[in-house]
Amino acid sequence: MPITSKYSDEQVETILTEIAAVLDKHESSSELTLMIAGNIATNVINTNVAAKQRKSIAEKFSQALISSIDD
Repeated sequence: MPITSKYSDEQVETILTEIAAVLDKHESSSELTLMIAGNIATNVINTNVAAKQRKSIAEKFSQALISSIDD
């Protein structure tokens, strides 16, 4: 069953394009880009999710990431 987002594809693509431009500007390697993405995810979870739910949210996030990777 497909997941329906409350965010439009256009909104997501606009933000991704802007973030990609910043990473390109700084000539960020794949390793640094992944490190930054991980730090952002950690910060969002630690500052916006109740302590009791953090591990569960992180596990769901990691499963979603794994599911979205092409084999």
